[in-house]
Order: sequence, then structure tokens, then C-alpha cells
Amino acid sequence: MSDMNNKLPDFLACAKPNPKSGRASWDKNIAPSYAGVMLWFTFWLGLTQCCSAGAGSVFSHGYMLPILALALAALTCFVFYYVVLGEVGRKTGLPLYIVGTSTFGAKGGFLLPGLLMGLLQFGWVAVNIYFSTKAIMGFFPEPSPVLEKGVMIGWGVVAAILGLGGIAKVGKVVGKFHWIPIITLLVMACLSVPHIGKFDPQAMVELNKVINPAVGAPLAGSAIVFAIAAYVIGFFATAGAAGVDFGANARDKRDVCMGGIVGIFGSMVFAGGLAILIVAGAYGKYSTPETIEVLRSTAFNPTGFIDNAMDLVKILLGENLGRWVLLLLAIAAFPSACFSSLIAANSIKTVLPKIPPFISVGVGAAIAILLALFGYAANLGGVFGVIGASFGPICGAMAVDYFTSGKRWSGPRAGFNPPGWMAWGLGFIVGILPNFGCPLPAAPFWAMLVGAVVYYLGAKFGLENKVIPYGPTDSQIKDE
Repeated sequence: MSDMNNKLPDFLACAKPNPKSGRASWDKNIAPSYAGVMLWFTFWLGLTQCCSAGAGSVFSHGYMLPILALALAALTCFVFYYVVLGEVGRKTGLPLYIVGTSTFGAKGGFLLPGLLMGLLQFGWVAVNIYFSTKAIMGFFPEPSPVLEKGVMIGWGVVAAILGLGGIAKVGKVVGKFHWIPIITLLVMACLSVPHIGKFDPQAMVELNKVINPAVGAPLAGSAIVFAIAAYVIGFFATAGAAGVDFGANARDKRDVCMGGIVGIFGSMVFAGGLAILIVAGAYGKYSTPETIEVLRSTAFNPTGFIDNAMDLVKILLGENLGRWVLLLLAIAAFPSACFSSLIAANSIKTVLPKIPPFISVGVGAAIAILLALFGYAANLGGVFGVIGASFGPICGAMAVDYFTSGKRWSGPRAGFNPPGWMAWGLGFIVGILPNFGCPLPAAPFWAMLVGAVVYYLGAKFGLENKVIPYGPTDSQIKDE
């Protein structure tokens, strides 16, 4: 046993599967955890802004097209990114950075998905800092730039400290925050959706052109579908890979499936769908020439044209109540920043045990704060484009590895497993093309597909490294 352990990295030799006694039903872990991510206001804010380059944004062809595109993207996330990896986690009881060693190798797993997962969390922290601060600034009648910068710095520092404190401290700040965005969306929907029959997409397009003459022509329907798919999949990519960790807490197949259906598909369609209906309903409610100017805003859209539900909070709820709701939405987003810091701390601590966590996480948090301060985190398409390009191939390759190994986890493979690294490299190149100005519709999806195909071909041509004997491999749950 000692000889075998000497051949394994410490993070592999010390890993222990989560026993059945440590698992719970889907409604107590998987579903609420995923729902917390999808209910985060940044998800439904960016969803309707992902086509802001075209007049009328995602609404130029009406509100049903973006809702159908959202449902299709949510289903894609559930089927192609989550459910297989959730099953791997259920059968092994092991975390992502351990399971990934079969696809990327015992040494390669140190970097993919281990270290990469931790590093990309700081991109999430940067986005959280930026948009949560914007929501907080909505509380003040005339916020100063100095106050805004100060809140960004404080938000990032406190989130990093709590993340370093571990799950116990993070758990104390979570509470019942999920209900804040749920109630906000439902109340705003009650105030706006009854007027949706008056919504005129062409009038919204024309208003967009008046407010922002530099805006482009309305996008084609297919372009809107692909843009929403790219945004949703990019947003979900790391959470899809984390399906291994969530699945490790599932008791059976039903927990994996129901947790994803409710927490991923259901939460995405609920939050994103209501956000779309709220905007359309608001334009129906304020459709007369005398009241249309009330839809001008600069809080979350620098052009002054409203295409998202967050800019409607004060309009629909009133100035006084709206400012408090914006503050509450920011507070509800804070646990997400803490959890991102926590995941980063755990990932980096696992693969780089000799580096003190307060140094690695501190440097990462500082970078996240700088990205927020200089506005880079405001580019949701760019941020989630990088995340989707990075983790799409990982999800695709790991899923194929599971199937080619007989629907089981093979165990860690020696060194750097060539098919895994080829799959990630080629998939990443495909996925990152839009960030360099090369148009590729739904790039994160194609990155995942390329990763899956390349791994499959590599496995069929016998390029996989040998499997290292590993005790936890024998403890996998057998299907009934």
C-alpha cells in the first residue's frame, strides 16, 4: 500500500469517498445549491443584455424567442454538462479534482481541472464585486465614485476573508437569501406582466435607436438564440463541472436527476424567464409617448437604454422601496462571492499545499478587485466566454471518458493523459475565438463538443495512459 501511495500525488493518496451516510436528498443539497447560483441577479441581468449590440436587444423579435432560447440553453446545460458528471460523482463519492485525474492524468489533474477551477473562481468574484457594488450604489441618491471604489475593495476583501474561514463561516452568511430574488422577481412580474399584451418589439427597437444612435441593426432571430446559448452555457460551465461534487452528495440516480431538473433547468427558466417577461411587460405598461421616457436609465446599461429587469426595480417598485430592494439583492449576492473564494481556497490549497492559502487567495482576490475597479468585470460576455472555453472541453472530455470506461470511473491515469490534454487544448482554442473577434455562434457549446470528440478519438486510438491502482476505485456504487 505504501509503494502505491508513493506513486500518487498527496491529494490523491489522501482522498476518501463520501459515504452513503453523508449524503442527503436532492432538495437538501443539489437543487438549492444550483438554484442559489441561477437566482443571482447577475444571471438574469446579463441574460437580456447579451444582445445589446443590436437595437432592441433580445426583444427585437418579441419575448417568446428569448424564452425559448433560454429553455433550450438550460436543457443543454442539464444534459451535456451536468447529468453525466453528476452520475460520476454519485458512483465514486469523490470530488472533481480527484475524478478529473482519469481524464487528465494523476499529474495533469493538478492543473486540470484542479488549479484551473480555483483560478477561474476569481473571475466570478470580480463579476460579483462589480455588479453587487452597482446594486448598492442604487441605494444612494447620488453615489460618489470614491464610495463606489471603496465598496468594491471592501466587498472583495471581506469575501476573501470569509472564504478562507471555511464552509462554517460561509454558511453563517447564507441564511435564507434565496428568497430575496425570488420575491423580487415575482412582485415585479405582478406589476408588469399584466401589461405585456401592449408590448411592441418595434417600438422598443425605435426607442433604442433614439437613445443610442450608435446601436446596430436588430439581430436576426438565430443570432439571438446563439447569443443566449453562449451566455447561459458560459455562465454555467464551472457549475457543470462541479456536478461531480454535487453528485457525490446524492443518494441515488433520482437525486442526481431531480436536483438538476429543479436546480438547473427549473431555476434558469424561472429566473431568466421572469426577467424577460418583466422587461416586456414594463414596455407594455409604459407604452405611451408621455411615459416612455421613464424607461431611460444608466444604472446597469451605460447607453441609458433599459433592456434588463434590474434597471426596472426603482421604476416598478418606486424610488424608496426600490433602493432598499437593490441593497437586498446585493446582500443576497454576497454569499456567492464567499463561496467562490471558498472554492478557490480549497482548490489551490489542495494542489499547492506548500503555499499559505492567505497568500494565494489574497493575490487572487486582489486581481479580482482590480478587474472590478477598472471595469473589466462588466464585460459579462467576455468573462463567461473565457469560463465557457476553459470548462466546456473539460466537461465534454470527462463525460466521454466515463462512457468509454464502461460507465464507471476508471481511476487515475499516469502522468499527463494525452487525450484529455489534446481535448482541452483544441476545445479551448475553439471556445475562445469570439474573445478575439472571430464570430462563432454558441462557442462554449462547440468547445465542449470538440473536447468530447477529441477525447473519444484519442481513446479509440489507444493514446490513454495506463490506470494507476487506486483503492477508492473499487468502492464505486454499482447500479441496481
